Amino acid sequence: MRTARAISLLLLLQARRSMTGAELAAELEVSERTVQRDVLALAEAGVPVYSDRGRAGGYRLLDGYRTRLTGLDRAEAEVLLLAGLPGPLQDMGLADPALAARLKVAGELGGAPAAGARRFHLDAPGWFRDAPVPPLLAEVARAVWGGRLLRVRYRRRPEADPVDRVLRPAGLVLKAGTWYLVARPDEQDGAHRVYRVDRLLAAESSDRPFTPDGADADFDLAAFWEARAAGFARSLLRETVALRLTPLGLDRLPRLLEPLAAREALASAGEPDEQGRVTVRLPVESLDVGYEEVLRLGPEAEVLEPAALRRRLAEAAARAAALYGVPPADRPQR
Repeated sequence: MRTARAISLLLLLQARRSMTGAELAAELEVSERTVQRDVLALAEAGVPVYSDRGRAGGYRLLDGYRTRLTGLDRAEAEVLLLAGLPGPLQDMGLADPALAARLKVAGELGGAPAAGARRFHLDAPGWFRDAPVPPLLAEVARAVWGGRLLRVRYRRRPEADPVDRVLRPAGLVLKAGTWYLVARPDEQDGAHRVYRVDRLLAAESSDRPFTPDGADADFDLAAFWEARAAGFARSLLRETVALRLTPLGLDRLPRLLEPLAAREALASAGEPDEQGRVTVRLPVESLDVGYEEVLRLGPEAEVLEPAALRRRLAEAAARAAALYGVPPADRPQR
Protein backbone atom coordinates (compact mmCIF):
# COMPACT_ATOMS: atom_id res chain seq x y z
CA MET A 1 0.00 0.00 0.00
CA ARG A 2 2.83 2.42 0.85
CA THR A 3 4.59 1.79 -2.47
CA ALA A 4 1.39 2.32 -4.45
CA ARG A 5 0.66 5.49 -2.49
CA ALA A 6 4.19 6.83 -3.05
CA ILE A 7 3.86 6.26 -6.79
CA SER A 8 0.52 8.08 -6.76
CA LEU A 9 2.15 10.96 -4.86
CA LEU A 10 4.95 11.12 -7.44
CA LEU A 11 2.49 11.16 -10.32
CA LEU A 12 0.39 13.86 -8.64
CA LEU A 13 3.44 16.11 -8.34
CA GLN A 14 4.41 15.40 -11.94
CA ALA A 15 0.91 16.28 -13.18
CA ARG A 16 0.35 19.39 -11.04
CA ARG A 17 3.96 20.61 -10.56
CA SER A 18 3.42 21.77 -6.97
CA MET A 19 1.04 20.70 -4.18
CA THR A 20 0.85 21.47 -0.49
CA GLY A 21 0.96 18.73 2.11
CA ALA A 22 -2.71 19.32 2.88
CA GLU A 23 -3.64 18.98 -0.81
CA LEU A 24 -1.68 15.75 -1.15
CA ALA A 25 -3.16 14.38 2.06
CA ALA A 26 -6.70 15.11 0.86
CA GLU A 27 -6.03 13.59 -2.57
CA LEU A 28 -4.47 10.41 -1.15
CA GLU A 29 -6.85 10.22 1.85
CA VAL A 30 -4.03 10.08 4.42
CA SER A 31 -2.63 12.42 7.05
CA GLU A 32 -0.08 15.15 6.33
CA ARG A 33 2.35 13.23 8.53
CA THR A 34 2.01 10.24 6.20
CA VAL A 35 2.65 12.52 3.22
CA GLN A 36 5.87 13.73 4.86
CA ARG A 37 7.03 10.13 5.38
CA ASP A 38 6.21 9.20 1.78
CA VAL A 39 8.08 12.25 0.44
CA LEU A 40 11.10 11.26 2.54
CA ALA A 41 10.91 7.71 1.17
CA LEU A 42 10.85 9.03 -2.40
CA ALA A 43 13.85 11.26 -1.72
CA GLU A 44 15.78 8.35 -0.22
CA ALA A 45 14.97 6.32 -3.35
CA GLY A 46 16.60 8.98 -5.52
CA VAL A 47 13.51 10.90 -6.69
CA PRO A 48 14.35 14.65 -6.80
CA VAL A 49 11.43 15.89 -4.69
CA TYR A 50 11.81 18.89 -2.43
CA SER A 51 9.67 21.32 -0.44
CA ASP A 52 9.33 25.09 -0.56
CA ARG A 53 8.49 26.93 2.62
CA GLY A 54 6.19 29.92 2.95
CA ARG A 55 2.65 30.78 1.96
CA ALA A 56 3.20 29.70 -1.66
CA GLY A 57 5.23 26.67 -0.64
CA GLY A 58 4.60 23.01 -1.14
CA TYR A 59 6.17 19.90 -2.55
CA ARG A 60 7.52 19.83 -6.08
CA LEU A 61 9.79 17.83 -8.37
CA LEU A 62 13.05 19.12 -9.75
CA ASP A 63 12.40 20.84 -13.08
CA GLY A 64 12.83 18.45 -15.99
CA TYR A 65 12.25 15.26 -13.99
CA ARG A 66 9.50 13.11 -15.50
CA THR A 67 8.32 9.55 -15.69
CA ARG A 68 6.59 9.13 -19.05
CA LEU A 69 4.21 6.80 -20.80
CA THR A 70 5.04 6.00 -24.42
CA GLY A 71 2.95 5.44 -27.50
CA LEU A 72 -0.06 7.58 -26.52
CA ASP A 73 -1.12 10.74 -28.24
CA ARG A 74 -3.42 13.27 -26.55
CA ALA A 75 -6.64 11.90 -28.06
CA GLU A 76 -5.80 8.34 -26.97
CA ALA A 77 -5.02 9.49 -23.45
CA GLU A 78 -8.27 11.48 -23.28
CA VAL A 79 -10.27 8.38 -24.23
CA LEU A 80 -8.50 6.27 -21.61
CA LEU A 81 -9.51 8.74 -18.93
CA LEU A 82 -13.15 8.19 -19.87
CA ALA A 83 -12.77 4.53 -18.89
CA GLY A 84 -12.11 5.46 -15.27
CA LEU A 85 -15.61 5.19 -13.79
CA PRO A 86 -14.99 6.36 -10.20
CA GLY A 87 -18.10 4.93 -8.54
CA PRO A 88 -17.99 1.36 -9.92
CA LEU A 89 -14.20 1.15 -9.51
CA GLN A 90 -14.52 2.22 -5.89
CA ASP A 91 -17.21 -0.41 -5.33
CA MET A 92 -14.95 -3.14 -6.76
CA GLY A 93 -11.97 -2.14 -4.63
CA LEU A 94 -10.00 -0.89 -7.65
CA ALA A 95 -9.87 2.80 -6.81
CA ASP A 96 -6.11 2.89 -6.05
CA PRO A 97 -4.86 1.38 -9.34
CA ALA A 98 -7.45 3.48 -11.20
CA LEU A 99 -6.10 6.65 -9.57
CA ALA A 100 -2.55 5.70 -10.51
CA ALA A 101 -3.60 5.02 -14.11
CA ARG A 102 -5.43 8.36 -14.38
CA LEU A 103 -2.42 10.19 -13.00
CA LYS A 104 -0.12 8.49 -15.51
CA VAL A 105 -2.42 9.47 -18.37
CA ALA A 106 -2.73 13.00 -17.00
CA GLY A 107 1.05 13.17 -16.96
CA GLU A 108 1.09 12.21 -20.62
CA LEU A 109 -1.18 15.21 -21.24
CA GLY A 110 1.41 17.52 -19.74
CA GLY A 111 -0.48 18.09 -16.50
CA ALA A 112 -3.50 19.71 -18.16
CA PRO A 113 -6.93 18.41 -17.11
CA ALA A 114 -8.40 16.03 -19.67
CA ALA A 115 -11.27 17.73 -21.47
CA GLY A 116 -13.08 14.49 -22.21
CA ALA A 117 -13.04 13.33 -18.59
CA ARG A 118 -14.59 16.66 -17.55
CA ARG A 119 -17.40 16.46 -20.10
CA PHE A 120 -18.70 12.90 -19.65
CA HIS A 121 -20.05 11.23 -16.54
CA LEU A 122 -21.67 7.84 -15.97
CA ASP A 123 -24.56 7.76 -13.48
CA ALA A 124 -25.43 4.05 -13.54
CA PRO A 125 -28.32 3.68 -11.04
CA GLY A 126 -31.87 4.41 -12.12
CA TRP A 127 -33.84 7.37 -10.81
CA PHE A 128 -35.63 7.22 -7.44
CA ARG A 129 -33.89 4.10 -6.17
CA ASP A 130 -31.02 3.35 -3.85
CA ALA A 131 -28.17 1.25 -5.18
CA PRO A 132 -26.35 -0.19 -2.15
CA VAL A 133 -22.98 -1.79 -2.85
CA PRO A 134 -23.16 -5.59 -2.37
CA PRO A 135 -20.89 -6.48 0.58
CA LEU A 136 -19.12 -9.25 -1.37
CA LEU A 137 -18.51 -7.24 -4.55
CA ALA A 138 -14.85 -6.50 -3.83
CA GLU A 139 -14.09 -10.21 -3.27
CA VAL A 140 -15.90 -11.13 -6.49
CA ALA A 141 -14.02 -8.40 -8.37
CA ARG A 142 -10.69 -9.78 -7.10
CA ALA A 143 -11.57 -13.21 -8.49
CA VAL A 144 -12.64 -11.72 -11.83
CA TRP A 145 -9.56 -9.51 -12.08
CA GLY A 146 -7.16 -12.30 -11.15
CA GLY A 147 -8.84 -15.10 -13.10
CA ARG A 148 -9.32 -17.14 -9.91
CA LEU A 149 -11.89 -19.75 -9.01
CA LEU A 150 -14.65 -18.41 -6.80
CA ARG A 151 -16.46 -20.47 -4.18
CA VAL A 152 -19.90 -19.01 -3.54
CA ARG A 153 -23.10 -19.67 -1.68
CA TYR A 154 -25.92 -18.28 -3.77
CA ARG A 155 -29.67 -17.78 -3.39
CA ARG A 156 -31.41 -17.69 -6.78
CA ARG A 157 -34.58 -16.10 -5.39
CA PRO A 158 -35.36 -14.62 -1.98
CA GLU A 159 -37.54 -17.60 -1.06
CA ALA A 160 -35.20 -20.31 -2.48
CA ASP A 161 -32.72 -22.44 -0.55
CA PRO A 162 -29.07 -21.43 -0.99
CA VAL A 163 -26.76 -23.53 -3.18
CA ASP A 164 -22.96 -23.88 -3.13
CA ARG A 165 -20.99 -23.50 -6.35
CA VAL A 166 -17.37 -23.28 -7.53
CA LEU A 167 -17.32 -20.82 -10.43
CA ARG A 168 -14.97 -19.64 -13.16
CA PRO A 169 -15.65 -15.88 -13.28
CA ALA A 170 -15.86 -14.35 -16.75
CA GLY A 171 -16.80 -10.77 -15.90
CA LEU A 172 -18.88 -8.26 -13.96
CA VAL A 173 -21.74 -6.20 -15.37
CA LEU A 174 -23.32 -3.12 -13.77
CA LYS A 175 -26.88 -2.70 -15.02
CA ALA A 176 -29.06 0.14 -13.69
CA GLY A 177 -27.32 0.09 -10.31
CA THR A 178 -27.36 -3.71 -9.91
CA TRP A 179 -24.17 -5.80 -10.16
CA TYR A 180 -24.18 -9.15 -11.99
CA LEU A 181 -21.47 -11.80 -12.12
CA VAL A 182 -21.14 -13.78 -15.35
CA ALA A 183 -19.46 -17.11 -14.64
CA ARG A 184 -19.65 -20.80 -15.40
CA PRO A 185 -19.37 -23.80 -13.04
CA ASP A 186 -15.90 -25.31 -12.70
CA GLU A 187 -16.90 -28.54 -14.39
CA GLN A 188 -16.86 -30.14 -17.83
CA ASP A 189 -18.95 -28.28 -20.42
CA GLY A 190 -20.44 -25.90 -17.87
CA ALA A 191 -22.35 -23.04 -19.55
CA HIS A 192 -21.98 -19.38 -18.59
CA ARG A 193 -24.73 -18.08 -16.33
CA VAL A 194 -25.66 -14.81 -14.65
CA TYR A 195 -25.59 -14.38 -10.86
CA ARG A 196 -26.80 -11.32 -8.98
CA VAL A 197 -23.97 -10.27 -6.69
CA ASP A 198 -26.36 -8.99 -4.01
CA ARG A 199 -27.75 -12.55 -3.68
CA LEU A 200 -24.40 -14.03 -2.77
CA LEU A 201 -24.36 -15.16 0.85
CA ALA A 202 -20.66 -16.06 0.83
CA ALA A 203 -17.77 -15.70 -1.62
CA GLU A 204 -14.13 -16.72 -1.39
CA SER A 205 -11.58 -16.58 -4.22
CA SER A 206 -8.84 -19.18 -4.55
CA ASP A 207 -5.14 -18.40 -4.11
CA ARG A 208 -4.15 -19.31 -7.66
CA PRO A 209 -5.57 -18.50 -11.10
CA PHE A 210 -7.43 -21.25 -12.90
CA THR A 211 -6.19 -22.56 -16.24
CA PRO A 212 -8.43 -21.16 -19.01
CA ASP A 213 -9.90 -23.57 -21.53
CA GLY A 214 -11.49 -22.84 -24.91
CA ALA A 215 -14.77 -21.64 -23.40
CA ASP A 216 -12.90 -19.12 -21.26
CA ALA A 217 -10.55 -17.85 -23.96
CA ASP A 218 -13.25 -17.36 -26.60
CA PHE A 219 -15.83 -15.78 -24.29
CA ASP A 220 -17.15 -12.34 -25.31
CA LEU A 221 -18.71 -10.70 -22.26
CA ALA A 222 -20.37 -7.82 -24.13
CA ALA A 223 -21.94 -10.09 -26.76
CA PHE A 224 -23.09 -12.59 -24.13
CA TRP A 225 -24.72 -9.88 -22.01
CA GLU A 226 -26.46 -8.25 -24.96
CA ALA A 227 -28.00 -11.55 -26.06
CA ARG A 228 -28.91 -12.66 -22.54
CA ALA A 229 -30.43 -9.31 -21.56
CA ALA A 230 -32.59 -9.16 -24.69
CA GLY A 231 -33.77 -12.75 -24.27
CA PHE A 232 -34.48 -12.27 -20.57
CA ALA A 233 -36.49 -9.08 -21.14
CA ARG A 234 -38.59 -10.74 -23.84
CA SER A 235 -39.20 -13.88 -21.74
CA LEU A 236 -40.90 -11.76 -19.07
CA LEU A 237 -43.56 -10.43 -21.46
CA ARG A 238 -46.11 -13.25 -21.19
CA GLU A 239 -49.41 -11.36 -21.60
CA THR A 240 -50.78 -8.99 -24.25
CA VAL A 241 -53.04 -5.97 -23.83
CA ALA A 242 -54.95 -4.36 -26.72
CA LEU A 243 -54.94 -0.58 -26.34
CA ARG A 244 -56.48 2.31 -28.25
CA LEU A 245 -54.20 5.33 -27.90
CA THR A 246 -54.67 9.01 -28.60
CA PRO A 247 -51.86 10.73 -30.53
CA LEU A 248 -50.51 11.99 -27.20
CA GLY A 249 -50.64 8.49 -25.72
CA LEU A 250 -48.77 7.12 -28.72
CA ASP A 251 -46.11 9.79 -28.24
CA ARG A 252 -45.77 9.03 -24.51
CA LEU A 253 -45.62 5.26 -24.91
CA PRO A 254 -41.83 4.88 -25.40
CA ARG A 255 -41.09 7.37 -22.61
CA LEU A 256 -43.33 5.85 -19.95
CA LEU A 257 -43.19 2.10 -20.54
CA GLU A 258 -40.54 -0.60 -20.72
CA PRO A 259 -38.50 -0.04 -23.93
CA LEU A 260 -38.84 -3.50 -25.48
CA ALA A 261 -42.60 -3.61 -24.83
CA ALA A 262 -43.03 -0.09 -26.18
CA ARG A 263 -41.13 -0.92 -29.38
CA GLU A 264 -43.25 -4.02 -30.03
CA ALA A 265 -46.44 -2.06 -29.35
CA LEU A 266 -45.45 0.70 -31.77
CA ALA A 267 -44.56 -1.88 -34.41
CA SER A 268 -48.08 -3.35 -34.11
CA ALA A 269 -49.87 -0.01 -34.55
CA GLY A 270 -52.63 0.10 -37.16
CA GLU A 271 -54.00 3.04 -39.11
CA PRO A 272 -55.50 5.95 -37.09
CA ASP A 273 -59.30 6.03 -36.81
CA GLU A 274 -61.43 9.11 -37.52
CA GLN A 275 -60.47 10.55 -34.11
CA GLY A 276 -56.77 9.96 -34.71
CA ARG A 277 -56.59 7.10 -32.21
CA VAL A 278 -54.44 4.05 -32.95
CA THR A 279 -54.85 0.46 -31.75
CA VAL A 280 -51.73 -1.36 -30.55
CA ARG A 281 -50.95 -4.66 -28.87
CA LEU A 282 -48.77 -4.11 -25.80
CA PRO A 283 -46.83 -7.09 -24.35
CA VAL A 284 -46.70 -7.03 -20.54
CA GLU A 285 -45.22 -9.20 -17.81
CA SER A 286 -48.63 -9.83 -16.21
CA LEU A 287 -52.07 -8.24 -16.10
CA ASP A 288 -51.13 -6.65 -12.77
CA VAL A 289 -48.13 -5.00 -14.42
CA GLY A 290 -50.31 -4.09 -17.39
CA TYR A 291 -52.76 -2.37 -15.05
CA GLU A 292 -49.97 -0.22 -13.59
CA GLU A 293 -48.54 0.64 -16.99
CA VAL A 294 -51.86 1.66 -18.52
CA LEU A 295 -52.51 3.88 -15.48
CA ARG A 296 -49.35 5.79 -16.39
CA LEU A 297 -50.92 6.70 -19.71
CA GLY A 298 -54.05 8.03 -18.00
CA PRO A 299 -56.95 9.06 -20.28
CA GLU A 300 -54.68 8.78 -23.35
CA ALA A 301 -55.16 4.97 -23.39
CA GLU A 302 -58.26 2.77 -23.50
CA VAL A 303 -58.00 -0.96 -22.81
CA LEU A 304 -59.94 -2.98 -25.39
CA GLU A 305 -58.98 -6.42 -24.11
CA PRO A 306 -58.71 -8.49 -22.05
CA ALA A 307 -62.12 -7.75 -20.59
CA ALA A 308 -60.98 -8.34 -17.00
CA LEU A 309 -58.33 -5.62 -17.28
CA ARG A 310 -60.80 -3.25 -18.98
CA ARG A 311 -63.22 -3.67 -16.05
CA ARG A 312 -60.42 -3.08 -13.55
CA LEU A 313 -59.39 0.16 -15.28
CA ALA A 314 -63.05 1.27 -15.47
CA GLU A 315 -63.38 0.74 -11.71
CA ALA A 316 -60.19 2.73 -11.11
CA ALA A 317 -61.53 5.56 -13.28
CA ALA A 318 -64.80 5.56 -11.34
CA ARG A 319 -62.96 5.71 -8.01
CA ALA A 320 -60.83 8.60 -9.27
CA ALA A 321 -63.93 10.47 -10.46
CA ALA A 322 -65.59 9.98 -7.06
CA LEU A 323 -62.42 11.10 -5.30
CA TYR A 324 -62.46 14.37 -7.23
CA GLY A 325 -66.20 14.87 -6.75
CA VAL A 326 -67.27 14.39 -10.38
CA PRO A 327 -71.02 13.56 -10.46
CA PRO A 328 -71.84 10.35 -12.37
CA ALA A 329 -73.86 12.29 -14.97
CA ASP A 330 -70.89 14.57 -15.70
CA ARG A 331 -68.38 11.76 -16.15
CA PRO A 332 -67.12 11.33 -19.69
CA GLN A 333 -68.68 8.46 -21.58
CA ARG A 334 -67.05 6.30 -24.22
